[in-house]
Amino acid sequence: MPELPEVETVRSGLEPLLVGRRIECVVCHRSSLRYPLPELTALTGKKVQKVRRRAKYLLFDLEGGQVLVWHLGMTGQFHVLSQQVEAGAHEHVRFDLADGQSLRYRDTRRFGYAGLLNGTELGQHPWFAKLGPEPLSEDFNVDHLSVGCSGRKAPIKSVIMDAAVVVGMGNIYASESLFRAGIHPARAAKRISHKRLVVLTEMIKQILAEAIEAGGSSISDFVHTDGKPGYFSHAFRVYGRQGEICLSCGKAIKRMIQCGRSTFYCSGCQH
Repeated sequence: MPELPEVETVRSGLEPLLVGRRIECVVCHRSSLRYPLPELTALTGKKVQKVRRRAKYLLFDLEGGQVLVWHLGMTGQFHVLSQQVEAGAHEHVRFDLADGQSLRYRDTRRFGYAGLLNGTELGQHPWFAKLGPEPLSEDFNVDHLSVGCSGRKAPIKSVIMDAAVVVGMGNIYASESLFRAGIHPARAAKRISHKRLVVLTEMIKQILAEAIEAGGSSISDFVHTDGKPGYFSHAFRVYGRQGEICLSCGKAIKRMIQCGRSTFYCSGCQH
C-alpha cells in the first residue's frame, strides 16, 4: 500500500497539472471501488483550487467549498493524459479538464475509495477525526511521541504505525526509522527512554523527507503520475533484505511477523 511519501509524491505531481483547471466532464466506468463512489458527476463545471494531502489521503479542494477525498488503497494510480488516449486496463474514473487533458484513476485490485465532503466539516469526518499529527510538522515532536508511548506495552513499531499517534507511518518507513534509531521493533514502547525517543523522532522525519525527495519507493504497483518509479527502495537498509548482510555491522538481516505484517531488523544494531 502506498505510504505517506508515495502519496505526497502523487500530490506534488498532480498539483501543477490540476490547479486552476476546470472539470468539464466526469465518466465513471463503475459505480464502486472498495465502497460506492460518490456522485462524481456533481463536479462538472468545478475548478480545482488546490491539491493537498492529509495522512495517506489526497484532497482536491474544489470551487464552492467541496473537497474530493481519495485514498489509493493498495494499487490505485492517478495519471494525467490527453483526452484522446483511450481508456486503459483497470481505468475506473475519468475527469476531463478544460485544457484537453484528463485525470484518470486506475486501480487493479479496487481497494481505493473516495468521498465528496464539505471542506468545513472535514476534520469531523470519521476518516479524519482521530488522526494524529503529520510526521513532518512541528506538532510531531518528542514530547508528543512520549505521550503516545507512555504506559504502552505494545511494540514500538505498532505505536508509530498507529495513525492516532502519528499519520502516514506504514510498514516500510517504520522499519527503516527504527533501524536508524537503533531500536528493536519488538521493544515495548513504555520501555524506551526519552533520549532514544528524541533520536527516533528525528529519524522518522529524516527517513520520510529522504523518501519524498527520492519520489517514494516503488514496490508493488506504485508509480508517479508520469509512470516513473520511486527510487527510495534503493536506500533500504533492512526492509525486504531478510538474510542479507547488514551494511552497518555485517550481521544478517532478520524478519519477524508483527500484527500480521513483516518486520525487518538487525539484531546487531537494534536493541
